[in-house]
Amino acid sequence: MDEKIDRSRRDAVLGGAVLAGTAALLVDGQARAAGASARSWDRSYSGGQLGRTPLLPGEPGRDYVPSVTPGGSTLPWRVVDGAKIYHLVAGEVEHEFAPGLKAKCWGYNGSVHGPTLEAVEGDHVRVYVTNKLPEPTTVHWHGVYLPNGMDGVGGLTQRVIQPGETFKYEWTFRQSGTLMYHPHHDEMTQMALGMMGMIVVHPRRPPAGYQVDRDFVILLSEWRIKPGTQRPDPIEMTDFNVLTMNGKVFPATTPLVSRLGERVRVRFGNLSAMDHHPIHLHGHYFKIVATDGGSIPTSAQWPESTVLVPTGSTRDIEFVSDAAGDWPLHCHMTHHVMNQMGHGVPNMIGVKSGSLDKNVGSLVPGYMTMGQEGMGSMGEMSMAVPPNSIPMVGGHGPYGYITMGGMFTLLKVREHLDGYDDPGFYKAAPGTVAELAKPADAKRDGIPL
Repeated sequence: MDEKIDRSRRDAVLGGAVLAGTAALLVDGQARAAGASARSWDRSYSGGQLGRTPLLPGEPGRDYVPSVTPGGSTLPWRVVDGAKIYHLVAGEVEHEFAPGLKAKCWGYNGSVHGPTLEAVEGDHVRVYVTNKLPEPTTVHWHGVYLPNGMDGVGGLTQRVIQPGETFKYEWTFRQSGTLMYHPHHDEMTQMALGMMGMIVVHPRRPPAGYQVDRDFVILLSEWRIKPGTQRPDPIEMTDFNVLTMNGKVFPATTPLVSRLGERVRVRFGNLSAMDHHPIHLHGHYFKIVATDGGSIPTSAQWPESTVLVPTGSTRDIEFVSDAAGDWPLHCHMTHHVMNQMGHGVPNMIGVKSGSLDKNVGSLVPGYMTMGQEGMGSMGEMSMAVPPNSIPMVGGHGPYGYITMGGMFTLLKVREHLDGYDDPGFYKAAPGTVAELAKPADAKRDGIPL
């Protein structure tokens, strides 16, 4: 009995101490939270109050290093009464994803995707949008702080832009960063057909160390184009067979080029219908420096060689191009680096075809069974494919066929480089390329051949 009483007393004392300590922690935690809120939380989550006084229009070369959209373009502008004037024209576009694959898409200013809209924090902009589509549209300025009536949501913040009409959007940029634009009316159809673009807003007074030597913009997207057809399918939800960087698939993607030792920024935006994309860079590591919500403080940036770009988001990375060569930059989802004809085919791995080729060939001249030992040779074999279709994998490289397609491009780093033209494939120094093992080397190292 005495032992039970002592144990009960001890438990009560300990329980009271725990309760008192918990209460003290709660009070202290609330005080700390209140203090942290007062000290650390942003004053605004919507760019602050409207009515910011516009600044003088930012000028390239003086206020910022112009961005480059590989394989794309930058939207031209002019200044009228202190405002930058832009014009987007929505309409049907015949777009080539790669030689052999064209489709009738929808885009802006005759291109897929639309041109990059570039500005500077504090710029006052007026963007005119002309609709030459067969249905109404709007433009939503994705991630931009602006008046509610300029947000571009059809039926909610504005009436839709009817075919043949021109609307005017107007605001002052109260932020810097990487943003996007796309319709917010029948977006399932209009975005699936290619209507989207990037927005780059440079800081008015960049912090020390912010300036870069090269500033690239890449918009990620995905499409369903059935082999032999000429229209993207806007109804598709799962099996996308054309995965693009700036509207192109490898081998038609435009490489990023950089001089050895330059500081490079790459701005990724993802307006794919359903998929995130882990973008991986070979030969370098980088820092993730910004999201579509703004810049990440230097102390919070972390090193990576792969950045996940979620659907509807942007991510900025920066690195120093200090390793010469041709370095792949690609989505690391393996089905996202394959092209159209790699989808919807049976699994033939390990199949013993026997006399199948002969028997089927009598009915279908030229028939050849493929895939029993892997899919890498499908592009290189140059077999016939349906009209307006491309094989699943890429193109010729300096050492053979590159078995990649889709969301794949190259970072080309050279010691001597002028401009942004493709310098061709890298010529490696003797002795620096993997090669067939020599018997003497293998014997020395105890490797049986």
